[in-house]
Amino acid sequence: MTSAPTPSHPVPAGRLWRFGDNIDTDAMAPAVLMKAPLPVLARHCLASVRPEFPGSVRPGDVLVAGANFGIGSSREQAPQALRELGVGAVVAQSFGGLFYRNAINLGLPVLVCADTSRLIDGAHAVLDLDTAQLRLDDGSVAACEPIPAFLRAILAAGGLVPHLKARLARERSARD
Repeated sequence: MTSAPTPSHPVPAGRLWRFGDNIDTDAMAPAVLMKAPLPVLARHCLASVRPEFPGSVRPGDVLVAGANFGIGSSREQAPQALRELGVGAVVAQSFGGLFYRNAINLGLPVLVCADTSRLIDGAHAVLDLDTAQLRLDDGSVAACEPIPAFLRAILAAGGLVPHLKARLARERSARD
């Protein structure tokens, strides 16, 4: 029996940061900074929407948004900037498809939650990826759509590249 890979990031737990609808990838990774090193880019992530966000977000914090989070261009730097800042997960009513898959591939949990309206900015919560539930400190629970097991395995490995490296290593050792 094989055990599940150890996550490369902590369980998403911390402050909720609320954002609205239609947050595009340019707000996360501004085009004028695309050639800058990732730490520089991350210092501007979502600053056009909430100037305090990049300087105040803490590891494990959960970003909560409305509909169409991550619309726009397919730039990988958007979820990379969020991970660089320590964002533990993004919970939204819906996602731009390319952003969703880029986030998973880079090890950033993204969950669809039909009703984010009661998730209050500044509240504290813990996200259980296995049950797809966001547990708030007040005892309430927000149910999200479960992430399929094969995508959870990618997240647990820290992203697609580490997942594939581990898989190839297992296959090689099985042949030897």
